[in-house]
Amino acid sequence: MRNKNTLPINQKTKPFICFNSTIQSLIVFVLLSLSVFFGFAQHHHNHDGLHHWEIPSKDPDRIMLTFYGDASTTRAVTWRTDVSITKAVAQIAEATVNSKFTKNAINVDAVTEPFNLGLYKGNNSLIVNYHSVVFKGLKPDKIYAYRVGDGKSHWSEWIQFRTAKVGYAPTQFVYFGDAQNDVLAHWSRVIRKAYQTAPNASFVIHAGDLINKAHRDFEWAQWYKAGGFIHSQWTAIPVVGNHEFLSLKKGEPRKLSIQWRPQFTLPVEKDLNADLHETVYTVDYQDVRIIVLNSNNKLEAQTKYIEKQLQNCTAKWKIITCHHSVFSPAKGRDFKFAREHWKPLLDKYNVDLVLNGHDHTYARGHVPIRTTSGKQTNSLGTIYVTSVSGPKQYEVDPKQLKTYAAEGYQMDITAEQTQFYQVITIEDNKLSYVAYTALGEVYDSAVISKNFKAGKKKLLKRGKK
Repeated sequence: MRNKNTLPINQKTKPFICFNSTIQSLIVFVLLSLSVFFGFAQHHHNHDGLHHWEIPSKDPDRIMLTFYGDASTTRAVTWRTDVSITKAVAQIAEATVNSKFTKNAINVDAVTEPFNLGLYKGNNSLIVNYHSVVFKGLKPDKIYAYRVGDGKSHWSEWIQFRTAKVGYAPTQFVYFGDAQNDVLAHWSRVIRKAYQTAPNASFVIHAGDLINKAHRDFEWAQWYKAGGFIHSQWTAIPVVGNHEFLSLKKGEPRKLSIQWRPQFTLPVEKDLNADLHETVYTVDYQDVRIIVLNSNNKLEAQTKYIEKQLQNCTAKWKIITCHHSVFSPAKGRDFKFAREHWKPLLDKYNVDLVLNGHDHTYARGHVPIRTTSGKQTNSLGTIYVTSVSGPKQYEVDPKQLKTYAAEGYQMDITAEQTQFYQVITIEDNKLSYVAYTALGEVYDSAVISKNFKAGKKKLLKRGKK
């Protein structure tokens, strides 16, 4: 293809070529210099070996919607461009049945953060820009349309989401265990099937190990391509797993994915150590409290955080998510700290559901309420789930699961060599949990019935459909 910065030689320019050889030599020199220059510029961008869906451009990509503050009045969005976009903007308006909503769209200037992928030697040495906006002052229970771009000619499509209602109301969300490996090839069908199953889900929990090598941008590119527009439409609650940590250089300590904070705009718990910022946070959604933990480090500090978030909590449902499984179903896995230090708090404050990953198997069990004398009752305490959505699979260890009986844990159902996604629906006084295989078939389900005044719960239904 002809370089757009050069002109074709036509009849009008032919006489120019008849000039003496010195001028012709000068022309050749200039053309060669331009060729070298444009070749250098191409190399400077360092796109060698990249797929087209890895390469940043003026057009927004990797658009990610997250919670940041009151779910009924705020949302955060983050996206990526090449470095030529130094001033970015988002537009938002209440959606309507036609395109006239655009007349009422307001502009929100973005915060722009240059980011060097070359900090990790496994990436091309490439600088990109991440942009983020927090939409504030939204109305509860309204569908909004937003788009992101440079404010001129490089825009995303218009994308819709609904703000939360104020107070208790029906809620549905999706939960994934580890995607981790061969994400584009083998996780794409899972997240897309989940979207077919629950297209109107209010949010999605990614319970850690979203990719395999924390800093490798090729893997993040796969994760974004696998989910496509879903990432920009379902509000995400991302959880850090052990594979979100990796040394940048041999011999150095493991470090949180260099992409994590630039690409996810998440709540910052200022009372916690800065290392835990945007990896430990709480989301309140329509009287459901979701506490997100970082099960990789600084666990003692998080023990205090758990109690702080639960002791005065008035939410009708309380959910904890962290990557490592509290009751590990896979051989050789043991999150003893959580059982010794976190579980007593979950028992004390009557947490309803714990959602984990890490073990690349499936297991659902529960802990019944016990009397002060240690006698088991028919009332439910907490349901614990470990799941996996990606292709990497381990074997369940039945012997290990039996050892947890001493801690009050009762196994309900397990599975292995199966990719799952889960849909949780909350309505009236019931929480309904359904685990689907990658084929969209129901594998497991459970229903919790709760007396909100007394705080007592029953497990009405459990097991395969």
